[in-house]
Amino acid sequence: MQQGNAVLTLVDGHDDESPSSAPDLGLHGLVLLAQFHGIAADAAQLAHEFGRNGESFDETALLLAARKLGLKAKVSALPAARLPMANLPAMAWDAEGRAFLLARIQGEQALIHDLSQRRPRQLALAELEQRYGGRLMQVASRASVLGQLARFDFTWFIPAIIKYRRMLLEVFVVSLFIQLFALVTPLFFQVVMDKVLVHNGLTTLDVIAIGLVCMAVFEVVLTGLRTYVFAHTSSKIDVELGARLFRHVLALPLAYFESRRVGDTIARVRELENIRSFLTGQALTSVLDLLFTVVFLAVMFWYSGWLTLIVVISLPVYALISAAVTPVLRKRLQDKFARGADNQSFLVETVSGIGTVKAMAVDPRATRTWDNQLAGYVSAGFGVTRVATLGQQSVQLVQKLVGVAILFFGARLVIEGKLSLGQLIAFNMLSGQVAAPIIRLAQLWQDFQQVGISVERLGDILNTRTELPGSRMALPPIQGRVSFEQVHFRYRPEAPEVLAGVELDVKPGEVIGIVGRSGSGKSTLTKLVQRLYTPERGRVLIDGHDLALADPAWLRRQLGVVLQENFLFNRSIRENIALSDPGMPLERVIHAARLAGAHEFIVELPEGYDTPVGEHGTGLSGGQRQ
Repeated sequence: MQQGNAVLTLVDGHDDESPSSAPDLGLHGLVLLAQFHGIAADAAQLAHEFGRNGESFDETALLLAARKLGLKAKVSALPAARLPMANLPAMAWDAEGRAFLLARIQGEQALIHDLSQRRPRQLALAELEQRYGGRLMQVASRASVLGQLARFDFTWFIPAIIKYRRMLLEVFVVSLFIQLFALVTPLFFQVVMDKVLVHNGLTTLDVIAIGLVCMAVFEVVLTGLRTYVFAHTSSKIDVELGARLFRHVLALPLAYFESRRVGDTIARVRELENIRSFLTGQALTSVLDLLFTVVFLAVMFWYSGWLTLIVVISLPVYALISAAVTPVLRKRLQDKFARGADNQSFLVETVSGIGTVKAMAVDPRATRTWDNQLAGYVSAGFGVTRVATLGQQSVQLVQKLVGVAILFFGARLVIEGKLSLGQLIAFNMLSGQVAAPIIRLAQLWQDFQQVGISVERLGDILNTRTELPGSRMALPPIQGRVSFEQVHFRYRPEAPEVLAGVELDVKPGEVIGIVGRSGSGKSTLTKLVQRLYTPERGRVLIDGHDLALADPAWLRRQLGVVLQENFLFNRSIRENIALSDPGMPLERVIHAARLAGAHEFIVELPEGYDTPVGEHGTGLSGGQRQ
C-alpha cells in the first residue's frame, strides 16, 4: 500500500470563479493528483482540450484526461473496508457524487482533501465510511510504478556486486580450494590410524606429514589471499554505494530534512556500512561454506548412514532455535537503533550549540540528559547481547550433544567391526566441518535481523522521492518577472495556512520590500520562488512559466539569494563567496565582497581571501560572519 505523506498540491488558477459557475471537483482533484506525482497540469487547459463546454468531467473523461497526463488511472467499486489497502492518494466520490481526495489512512484516522472547501481534513475512519459512496479512482504515474518495483531492499546492492563479479568469482574459487583441503585432511588422519599405526608404515607417515605441511601452507596463503581480495573488493563497493547514497541525499527535498533530526539522518546513512559488510563479507563466505556442506554430508554418508542421520537431524533443531530467537531479537534491535539515533541527534545538537550551552550554563543539565540517554542505549544493547547469547549458546549445546552422540554410537560401531577407528576419527572431523558453517549460519541469521533493521532505516532515505524527477526541463533564461496566482501554502497538513490567496506580480527590474510581523510568511515567499517548497494551491510563475515544470537545480543557479541565516562552510573566504561558481575570477569575488562591505576587514586578515573561516565560520567574529 502506498500512501501520501505530504500535503497534496493543486495547480489552480481559477479561484475567481463566479458563483454561477460551479467548480469541477473531479477535474480539480485530478490536477491535484497529477501534481502529487510530479506532473504539471492546468484545469483550464484540460477543460479546453477535452471541450467540456462548462460540463463537469465524468468518470470516462477523467480517465481520458489522466491518460493524456501520462497517468495510469482506474475507477472501481471498492468496499469501504478495503480502503486502507488501496493505492493512496486516490480520488473518491461521496453518496451525492461530490469528489474528494483520500490522502492517507493511518490507524483509525484518515486524511482527506475536501475539494469543495479546498483544504485538508482529518476524519475518523467511521466518518470516512459514512461519507464514502463506494467509487474510487486510483492513480499511478509510470515513475511511481517503477518506484514501487524499485523499492529499496537488498536488490539495491546487486548492480555494484555484479560489477565486481570477477573478483568475487576469484574468492569463490579460493574458497573452493580451502574446502577441498578441509575435506582431504580427515582422510589423511584415517590413513595414519588405520594403515600407518597398524602396519608401522613410517615411509607412508613421512609422505602424509609432508602432504599435511604443504596443505597447511597453501591453506594459510589462500585464506590470506581471500581476505585481501575481499577487502579490496569491499572498498570499491563502499565507494560506489556511498557515492550513490550521497547523491540521493542531496536530491531530497528540503521538507525531508526539516522534518527529521540531523543525528537521525546521519545514523541512517551509517547503516549502509553494516549492510555492505554483511552482503560482501560474512554472508557470502558462509553461503559458500554452506554449499560445500552437501559434499561433506555425502562423504560422511559413505562412511556411515546412521551417524550421518544424527548430524542431519540436528539441522532442523538449529533452525528452530533461530526461529524462536528472531522475533525477540528483532524487537530489541529496533529499540537499540532508536536509542542510538536519539544519542546521535542529541550529540550533534549539543556540539553544534556548544556556545549557547556554555553561555546559559546548562552544562550539568546536558550532562544528565546524556547520561540518561547513554544508559538507555547501553541497556538496549545489553538486551540484544543477552538474547543473541541465548541463541548462540543453545546452538553450541546442540552441537556438543551431537558430538557426544557421534562418539557413543560410533564407538559401538567400531566395537562391532562395522567401522574402523580411523574412519570414526575422520567422520568426527568431517562432522565438525559440517557443524561449523551451520553454526555460522545461525549467527548469520541473527546478523541478518540486524541488517534487516538497517535496511528499513536506510529505506527511509532511499524510498523518499527526490525533487529532481527526470521529466523536469530547463526553461529559457530568466528575465525577472515573478508572479504569484492565488497561492495557498501550509507547512504541514494539520497546520494553519501560512499564505492564503496571495496575488503578486513583480516586473523585471523592480525592487520591492515585503514587511510584516514575524511568522507572516515573508521567508516562505522566497522559498516558494526558489522551489524549495511547492504551493498547496495556486501557481508560482517566473516569466510566465510555471515553476512546477522547472528543473529546481537549473532555477536556483539563476537566482541570487541572501539567506536569513547564512551557513559558512569550513573553507576559505574566497571559496565561500564563490560557492555556486568555483571558477569565479578573484576580481568578481572582491567586487561581491565590496558590495557587502566585507572587503576592508578581509584584506586585513593574515591570508586575505584565502583565510579559512573554520567550521560554521568560527574563525570570524559575529559581525564578520554576518
